[in-house]
Amino acid sequence: MTETLKRTHLYEWHLNHGGRIVPFAGWEMPVQYATGPTQEHHATRQAAGLFDIDHMGQIEVRGSDAEAFVNQMVSYDVGLINMHEAHYAILCYQDGTCIDDLFVYKLPDPEFGFKLFLAVNASNREKDFTWLNMHARGFDVQVDDISDETYMLAFQGPKATEILDRLAEADLNAVQRFTAVQTKLFNDVPVLLGRTGYTGEDGFELFLPAKSAVQVWEGILKAGEAEGVLPIGLAARDSLRFEASMPLYGHEISAAITPLEARLGFALSLDKPFSGREALLKQKLEGPPQLLVGFEMVERGVPREHYRVLHEGVEVGHVTSGMFSPTTNRYLGMALVKSELAKVGVEIEIEIRGKPVKAKTIKRPFYVPAYRR
Repeated sequence: MTETLKRTHLYEWHLNHGGRIVPFAGWEMPVQYATGPTQEHHATRQAAGLFDIDHMGQIEVRGSDAEAFVNQMVSYDVGLINMHEAHYAILCYQDGTCIDDLFVYKLPDPEFGFKLFLAVNASNREKDFTWLNMHARGFDVQVDDISDETYMLAFQGPKATEILDRLAEADLNAVQRFTAVQTKLFNDVPVLLGRTGYTGEDGFELFLPAKSAVQVWEGILKAGEAEGVLPIGLAARDSLRFEASMPLYGHEISAAITPLEARLGFALSLDKPFSGREALLKQKLEGPPQLLVGFEMVERGVPREHYRVLHEGVEVGHVTSGMFSPTTNRYLGMALVKSELAKVGVEIEIEIRGKPVKAKTIKRPFYVPAYRR
């Protein structure tokens, strides 16, 4: 049975502007435009790039028990999140492996004082929503999937804030990293702007009414045209997050990988109860059997996902992501390997088409994100 793929409101725009459409997480999405992924990558690093990420999901949790409920479900203590702040967190199974990674926003709510807004991955939207609803019994909460009426864009790059500030009512320079502001764009479009993103650059993720998607998309591109702003496809989106060593679900985290193995300890509040906490506490105390590392190819070769990692001829792990890094001009990768080898400077081999090719472990991230400089 052929899967019916979904389309975002910008699908026709992508087609009409050179977008090469591919299936992705149940959607038809542009992987690149005529400019090509390398130029799109550099445009984001040097100016700013605009991303259609409406395939991602948005879930809203309201009610008198919203904080208590979400706190029991996600790995990070949402009680530490102030109004208009956002934090990265993980939804975990009881064995500590990952259902999904997400951002949690705390936003004003006229009835309950505040609500919690979750931005989740496209491929996990239905799974996440079902998981949350299955555990909501006993809590005074309402869990709503508002993805269809909410449109999500990302505008990332060193010039993104300056350009978007010209279009917004609020002073975006006053919005701190990992916080959000509710304002208007182009005088009449209500929007939630989160100073978050997954490229390693400064910028915003935008949540707006779906009916305004084309207006806002074209308006931002026009406003930033002189500065070199480009629309960005999935290929450059992946290379950008990869250079900043940001995990991608199904690669660095999954239902077979824990946040500790993926070195995401900053997203864990092990001093409070949540699904998977006991398993993760056990793993923290005893030590993870495998850990994520970065590596660079020493000999010529392109590392790809699932390729075997060898050490002195013995298999010790597998590649989670690997590619040519446009910013660093090197062939790099991330891999899960046995914990005793998870340190910088270890000589390894990546098995490429049956042949071991020399590589060495290096420090991550490969590109230091703007907010860490």
